[in-house]
Amino acid sequence: MAAHGRRALRDLFDESPTPHIAHPPRTHHRDFYVATDGSFRERGGGLGVVIETRDGTRVARVALEDAPPNNNVAEYRALHLGLDVLAARVPAEASVGILLDHDDLAAKVNATVLTPADADWNVSADVTVPSASANHWRGIRARLEGFGEVRAARIRSDRNPAHPLANAPEEYAHVNREPARCVRPRDLVDPGAETSEEGYPPPSRADRHAGD
Repeated sequence: MAAHGRRALRDLFDESPTPHIAHPPRTHHRDFYVATDGSFRERGGGLGVVIETRDGTRVARVALEDAPPNNNVAEYRALHLGLDVLAARVPAEASVGILLDHDDLAAKVNATVLTPADADWNVSADVTVPSASANHWRGIRARLEGFGEVRAARIRSDRNPAHPLANAPEEYAHVNREPARCVRPRDLVDPGAETSEEGYPPPSRADRHAGD
């Protein structure tokens, strides 16, 4: 469950707008939620990722130092990283809620999941991305295609739990040493399968599109 005083990603997602997508509140509910953020500074920057299940159980946190050329590229790198980490820890059929404080990127994610991807994962005609982010965008699109269902919500920077991880990665380096967890929401678990406190091993990604 979510720690006392810390807002669960599901709560933040449920009360945030999802650009390009209008649907009843019940369809907001996801199996997993991932919040990402990227920061740019003259002397470097950082990438932050927080992943939780729908009940607020933490799956992973990442805080990495980075050197993006600008803030926009940092946001694409952070989302690419977050989706890679998520894909290694959740089943392929999972529905995913993405939380971003970058309005344009959230809109691009939702516009993309509403239209089929081409064979080469190229940017669609109505979606343009910074040239320095083109490879990351292809990886993002490939990862989006690999999940059961995806929606992106736009949140404020000061409410994004990945924001401090991205802006002070050196101070939060300890989160990278947290034990890896592979957690499945209860109704994704096979009723006949044996469960354990250690969780579930990640599924094979052999049939996934490469995102790197």
